[in-house]
Amino acid sequence: MATADVTKTDYYELLSVSRDASEQELKTAYRKVAMQYHPDRNPDNPEAEEMFKSCSEAYQVLSDADKRAAYDRYGHAAFTGGAGGGNPFAGGGFGGAQGFNGQDLGDIFGDLFGEMFNMGGGGGRKASRVQRGRDLRYDLTLAFEEAVFGVEKEITIRRMETCVDCKGSGAAKGKAPVTCTQCGGRGQQRFQQGFFSVARACSVCGGTGTLIVDPCVTCKGQTVVQQEHSILVKVPAGVEQDTRIRYQGEGEAGKFAGPSGDLYVVLNVKAHKFFERDGDDLHCVMPISFPQAALGTELEIQTLEGPATIKIPEGTQSGKEFKLRSKGVPHLNSSGKGDLIVEIRVQTPNKLTKTQKELLRQLSETMIVENTPTSRGLFEKVKDMFS
Repeated sequence: MATADVTKTDYYELLSVSRDASEQELKTAYRKVAMQYHPDRNPDNPEAEEMFKSCSEAYQVLSDADKRAAYDRYGHAAFTGGAGGGNPFAGGGFGGAQGFNGQDLGDIFGDLFGEMFNMGGGGGRKASRVQRGRDLRYDLTLAFEEAVFGVEKEITIRRMETCVDCKGSGAAKGKAPVTCTQCGGRGQQRFQQGFFSVARACSVCGGTGTLIVDPCVTCKGQTVVQQEHSILVKVPAGVEQDTRIRYQGEGEAGKFAGPSGDLYVVLNVKAHKFFERDGDDLHCVMPISFPQAALGTELEIQTLEGPATIKIPEGTQSGKEFKLRSKGVPHLNSSGKGDLIVEIRVQTPNKLTKTQKELLRQLSETMIVENTPTSRGLFEKVKDMFS
């Protein structure tokens, strides 16, 4: 029986597993130590690099049933040529591009390192040229009444659309993308970094595996061209300022037959000359004279739907509000409407005729008010005396 090499650490100890460890236990243990000692995580640390090499060597032996049996019987001597086992890393050495008996390291450890270190490996995928189109925004200005009652408006936008000449391929008519000669259509190139073979996206084709050598004359190989496009925008009743209406797929076309983006129509509502909006309610101010407030009257007010009448009772004070139900804004996407709130403002005249002044003096003599400061509550009681 050959003598074991006492200068090398036992493979089972390196991976911290028992001698009867299963294949899955070996794989899990190796994943753990590989993440711990990988050179990318330990830059400029030769000890970690050597440890990583040793653990990789241990896993390669123990994960192979024949090599593991030879190791269990002869130890490290099984692979030094003294016991007939042969070097497990023959055919290029551990640092060669085709180590591990001619197998590519990326193929052996693709499942282990593909996710951990983003190194590609045998399971790497080609990149895709397909790109989603950009979303577009269009600002649409509406009159106040258009926002209240709804409206349909045709708008014209400029957007990128799929080239009709190449049908979105980017290649000239009768031509097609060709296989990239740099990567052979794989979309990846392999590079040697120390002892490890690493897969990266092809620098020529960008990882797609194909090239456009005869670009379309119309789109210059971009697969899309700018065009004008008209869309009928349907504005529902009751919309407000900054409401966004989304039109799916009406944005710019995606490159290389990618999905189109969306169009967002953003509404800007002009102010009304006297109505103010609060949710679905409308507010306005109605000026009246002192005699109208004192004696009462009927007033006609113009609503958005036509004229309406307000009955002002005698003794109405300035600031009093009257509600006209369902004369406001329609509820968006539902039935019913808001209300119209009318605030009464009693106006004091700036200029009076001699007759008006005399009449007011006579009225003043019949209305005696003590002009002294008082609290707000007492003032309300004084107002009630004249109502």
